[in-house]
Amino acid sequence: MRYATLVGFSAVLMWGLLAWLAKLSSGLPPFQMMAMGFFVGGLVGVASWLFRSGAHQVLWSQGWQVWVLNVGGLFGCHLVYFVAVRNGPVAEVSLISYTWPLLIVVFSSFAPGENLRGHHVAGVVLALLGAYVVISKGQLNAFSGGLTLGHLIAVPYAFMWAAFSVSIRRFGDIPSDIVAGFCLACAALAAVMHLLLETTIWPLDGQQWFAIIGLGVLPMGLAFYAWDYGMKRGDRIVLGAASYAAPLISTLVLLFAGVTAFHWSIALACLLIMGGAIIASKDMLFKKAT
Repeated sequence: MRYATLVGFSAVLMWGLLAWLAKLSSGLPPFQMMAMGFFVGGLVGVASWLFRSGAHQVLWSQGWQVWVLNVGGLFGCHLVYFVAVRNGPVAEVSLISYTWPLLIVVFSSFAPGENLRGHHVAGVVLALLGAYVVISKGQLNAFSGGLTLGHLIAVPYAFMWAAFSVSIRRFGDIPSDIVAGFCLACAALAAVMHLLLETTIWPLDGQQWFAIIGLGVLPMGLAFYAWDYGMKRGDRIVLGAASYAAPLISTLVLLFAGVTAFHWSIALACLLIMGGAIIASKDMLFKKAT
């Protein structure tokens, strides 16, 4: 379980690159970017099949329920989040959206075999506070501009992603190779949305191509494979608490890339999120591996 949890956490690390890569690709229509990113992410899995005979057969052996849940979850969550950030302040929408790790902890606690304890609660609360600090830059009132449509849409997004992530475990016997098929299906859906709603703008330079490929290989590719594996076989409560590292990693990446300036809230958030993750993970960290 420890190994699977670490694999799942690698997805959080990759999602921390999302804001930077998205900024490098700015100027491209969102649905076009989603289509290209999911397509590259799908190709990552397809390429791995070349070295593992028979891995692709998982695509043809699953019922429609598996496809509806996973394609609907991946594409639906991205679509709802995209609508939310387009209709409200990005920082405030992000704060609401990042209640999904807390919801994962709550939802997981009701699953058979899960045991929510006091240190899990303490850890996720500390991590949630850290996410608030880094996104709000230490402002006590981060929602002073009034309620917008984006705020309202961010709420169902958080519930959707948490519910989707927890429900993955229902199909724990299905190899994560199938994620390649989910990504390609999401790419097709995003392409349809793009053709209906947007005008195609191809990347103009190497930086934008680098960003698109990077998005597809990491946050919209390998991250989904790792998350699928971690949620199926790892400690979901620990992964929920540790997921609050994503906004902090994102901020640190932007800081080192010169996109944003250092602020005291970054250091405080680092302590809160790391402390929360360690507290929530103490059972896993301080026992012998099994």
